[in-house]
Amino acid sequence: MKKLRLILGDQLNLQHSWFQESDNNTIYVLAEMRQETDYVKHHIQKVVAFFLSMRNFYTAIQTHGHQAVYFQITEEDNPQDLENIIGACIEKYKIEKFEYQLPDEYRLNEQLKTICRNLKIKSEAFESEHFYTTRHELSDFFEGKKLLLMENFYRNMRKKHHILMDGSNPLGNQWNFDADNRKKYKGEVPVPSEKNFHTNVSEVIAQIKEAGIVTIGNIDSHNFSWPTSREQSLEVLAHFCTNLLKHFGDYEDAMHTDEKFLFHSRLSFAMNSKMLSPKEVIETVIAFYDANEAEVSLSQVEGFVRQILGWREYIRGIYWKEMPDYANMNALKNYNKLPDFFWTGKTKMNCMSHAINQSLDDAYAHHIQRLMVIGNFTLLTQIHPDEVDAWYLGVYIDAIEWVEMPNTRGMSQYADGGIIATKPYVSSGSYINKMSNNCSKCHYNVKDKFGDKACPFNTLYWNFLDEKKEYFKGNQRMGMMLNLLNKMNPEELYKIKVKATEIIQNLDSY
Repeated sequence: MKKLRLILGDQLNLQHSWFQESDNNTIYVLAEMRQETDYVKHHIQKVVAFFLSMRNFYTAIQTHGHQAVYFQITEEDNPQDLENIIGACIEKYKIEKFEYQLPDEYRLNEQLKTICRNLKIKSEAFESEHFYTTRHELSDFFEGKKLLLMENFYRNMRKKHHILMDGSNPLGNQWNFDADNRKKYKGEVPVPSEKNFHTNVSEVIAQIKEAGIVTIGNIDSHNFSWPTSREQSLEVLAHFCTNLLKHFGDYEDAMHTDEKFLFHSRLSFAMNSKMLSPKEVIETVIAFYDANEAEVSLSQVEGFVRQILGWREYIRGIYWKEMPDYANMNALKNYNKLPDFFWTGKTKMNCMSHAINQSLDDAYAHHIQRLMVIGNFTLLTQIHPDEVDAWYLGVYIDAIEWVEMPNTRGMSQYADGGIIATKPYVSSGSYINKMSNNCSKCHYNVKDKFGDKACPFNTLYWNFLDEKKEYFKGNQRMGMMLNLLNKMNPEELYKIKVKATEIIQNLDSY
């Protein structure tokens, strides 16, 4: 039987069972499509990274003896649409059965189900063989429970897969070392430079421009640093273990104006495109820890494992549990527009300037920059979660909807009404000052609430609490801050609210 197998741009998994044996009657198809470049405005580095990674994967499977066809973005016979590409291949190669791996985005999942219903040949869907969990494992785990606490899910995952366990107990008799992972970076130890591949991507950029694809962000066409093959991805993993892991946990929540990456792994694109699996990443990191316990402490390793085994799998489970309704949630009824400086980086707020410019320059910011700087600001200024979603989905190289949306709309913007977070992740400037050196050189005064140079985060924070106090009055985790709000001098609160209104109405002036 002649089969056509579809490989999506985030299914570049050479370890998949499909590729264990080659078959002349099986043809694989990969395609660069306007359908995928245009559903949101993407960062130029993100488009380049996916195109290059797909092309490298196409070469790799051919090298292993597999039959494959590839549609580049500028080819005249590229239909630019998934249904038309599949149809054209079925007709050209006289295909008798169509197969695909289950996509991780709801949008593509629905499209492929519709395509298969319309086909006149047999079709079958297969697991992507990437995650620790199935799509609905989290739903089953939390069935009948009101609170979907990640910590409970994470501990269950540790037990089930026997990761960092000593029998039935957690290694070190402690499940979570989060309290040890909150140090401010003050230059105590030098930060090794990131693994950079210095790839010349001029040709791909020229094709993207020729195709008329509109992108955001910046790129150095002769010095592209991200991994775009399995071999390069493994190099980034080895670099992390050897050079960064020993300080990762300590500074995973820190920010510094001179250190964009600190001790973060930069593995998220390699994992989300499936060039690396979470299992091999975790096993490699733990094996390195086991061989270097004198140099690497358990708290560094547990912090890293928690992000992948706990948070990454948890977020995916939430996505499949709550979609498609999740995409329209706006529990706090926020409707403001994103300011223009999200596309230019031109703002006097030092923390926002660094986080946004880094995002535009590198298609990257680590989780605290995304959550407690940019996300914090958009929530405090009550931006519509649709606008926040679209920006995050477009600007970050690792942003695929299944992982981006619950992190942004849920964790960051509290638009899901508390499905993920038990309280909104908002703060005044004091948290940013505690975890970074941004405030010392800022135009604004981090200790002022309503003066001319008052830190906008301070003003906006108290205004947000006052605006949303009715919504959060029954939330125990918000009780202390709401009590402080109630005790605030009415005249002072009035000044704060006047200042906050002026900020929100003139965001591009700040």
